[in-house]
Amino acid sequence: MAKIFCIANQKGGVGKTTTTVNLAAGLAKVGQRVLVVDLDPQGNATMGSGVDKRKLELTVYDVLLESASIAEAKTRADKAGYDILGANRELAGAEVELVELERREARLKSALAEAAPDYDFILIDCPPSLSMLTLNGLCSAHGVIVPMQCEYFALEGLTDLVNTIKQIHANLNPDLQIIGLLRVMFDPRITLQQQVSDQLKAHFGNKVFDTVIPRNVRLAEAPSYGLPGVVFDPSSKGAVAFVEFAKEMVARIGSMK
Repeated sequence: MAKIFCIANQKGGVGKTTTTVNLAAGLAKVGQRVLVVDLDPQGNATMGSGVDKRKLELTVYDVLLESASIAEAKTRADKAGYDILGANRELAGAEVELVELERREARLKSALAEAAPDYDFILIDCPPSLSMLTLNGLCSAHGVIVPMQCEYFALEGLTDLVNTIKQIHANLNPDLQIIGLLRVMFDPRITLQQQVSDQLKAHFGNKVFDTVIPRNVRLAEAPSYGLPGVVFDPSSKGAVAFVEFAKEMVARIGSMK
């Protein structure tokens, strides 16, 4: 049965989508069965997996409106090695349409329950806001992986996210917890980043992943080629770090059982 994780941070531009597709590719590389769910109307995780969002006949939008199952709507990202439930701009309309529907915050959870036996990991790429889409993701998940830039404003965004997770844990999803914080775009030569990293470890302890994702040009270039960095340039520092992160995730989840 799959472990379901949201990749979430209410602050934009912190590497959520990059983390999602590269962790998925890394997990696939170490033999795990993976489904990526793109919950962002921009569809960046879809395009970054090598799938053209403009050509999708069925998307996560159809799944949320219960007009298609995940089995019907998913697409195989062949080069990346995982399945993806894609998104495009249609998903923006779901925000309005879901408001008036029953079980509006639990629609993704119901759909994933059917698909979960087919996977080891399901990763949900959330938009950078507390929207109805993000709420569906958080209500579906066993935990949250938080990509973090070690900068001052990122700490403020983390505080907001922690409060959100506590509220959803108390009211909608008692299984929800923070699985770990991933330090991304990290440069140990920058004193402020090292200080923020030390603060994170002091406050969150073993919730901070040991793996650190460095700043890496090849990793940033990868999405324009429609591939995760792990596939685009597997020898780059960023790609190697994500494969190590995938191994750490498998080990951490194994210890939770």
